[in-house]
Amino acid sequence: MARIKKGDIVTVLSGKEKGKTGKVLRVFPDRQLALVEHLNVLKHFERPSQQSQTGGIVPREGPLPLSRLTLACPRCRKPVRMGWQVTQTSDKYRVCARCEERL
Repeated sequence: MARIKKGDIVTVLSGKEKGKTGKVLRVFPDRQLALVEHLNVLKHFERPSQQSQTGGIVPREGPLPLSRLTLACPRCRKPVRMGWQVTQTSDKYRVCARCEERL
């Protein structure tokens, strides 16, 4: 079960992007990967086509394994573990394990 969703702010735990934070653009749960905005940027070589007459080298985000990502708390500004809370009306939501802020 992937606990990271599109739109979450995440921190990278290991690799060349360690310590950087970014917003999740897309999650691939079947492959356990996620695209994070402005992280793991790769160079993509595009051929000229009808849409882009010039072609050339275009920077794109590459996927990162979900095991290298963790949620970043909006209040703590640190990588945190996630917990769950259930309200009286049976609404279930994610919370920061450190400060109990909604994620």
